[in-house]
Amino acid sequence: MSKARSGLGRYGEDLAARRLTEAGMSVLERNWRCGRSGEIDIVARDGDTLVVCEVKTRRGGGFEHPMAAVTPRKARRLLGLAERWVHSHGGAPPGGVRVDLVGVLLPRRGAAAVEHARGVA
Repeated sequence: MSKARSGLGRYGEDLAARRLTEAGMSVLERNWRCGRSGEIDIVARDGDTLVVCEVKTRRGGGFEHPMAAVTPRKARRLLGLAERWVHSHGGAPPGGVRVDLVGVLLPRRGAAAVEHARGVA
């Protein structure tokens, strides 16, 4: 991955973590890796629910909207990663596990648009 793309992703994750915190969630971990299975961008807690959050950041222009980036295959992968995270951290919380998506759209000018969709998988 290029340095610019990596920086863009990190910036989007920073904005996403801020949005989740402002919504009353606690960010537990960022960029949790599970071997070759993949990475969870943000693990958070929303009350008694564990939230696995995928963050997609796009620059304004001709690319697909960030909220369209989670395919059924990606959703299944996120659920598998969530299961591994729960297993390695002592079990599921009473509220279970939810997969959320935060889409960050960076226009050429002005503030970033940050959208949070709960329960996408």
